[in-house]
Amino acid sequence: MSETEDTEEAILDDMVSLIVDALGLTDAEVDTVEEDGALITTVSGEDLGLFIGRHGQTIDAVQHLAQRAVATFTGEQRRVVVDAEGYRERRREVLQRQADEAADEACRLDRPVPLEAMSASERRLVHEFLRDREDVETHSEGEGGDRRLVVSPAAAP
Repeated sequence: MSETEDTEEAILDDMVSLIVDALGLTDAEVDTVEEDGALITTVSGEDLGLFIGRHGQTIDAVQHLAQRAVATFTGEQRRVVVDAEGYRERRREVLQRQADEAADEACRLDRPVPLEAMSASERRLVHEFLRDREDVETHSEGEGGDRRLVVSPAAAP
């Protein structure tokens, strides 16, 4: 591991640890590793709902701050993931299930089906998940926090 990677990991560990401490999560542990070019910080412990926040808003905000901190330190954009007790994987599964249901509904009713408003990373995950389905197309609509993904039946060839 290079000194820069070691320092990036230390910056993330320290930053997330400060946030965890500020939230009063005394039993939580923070660990950061480099994996496939991304820095992944995992918070483990009990009662991490406060860290995750309603609809993942707090963990998403921490991840955004972490990404900015690394970019400021290195001068480059680098993928940063902040997770807590498997939240990211559980959320991915929920989004994929919702995407499949919306795709099926769009095809069955032959009309566009909007999903709930979601973050840019969540919209990207759904776009990529549905990309291989030839029966639907996806696009995003709206602005800011109201931006949502819409699943439509694919245009006939």
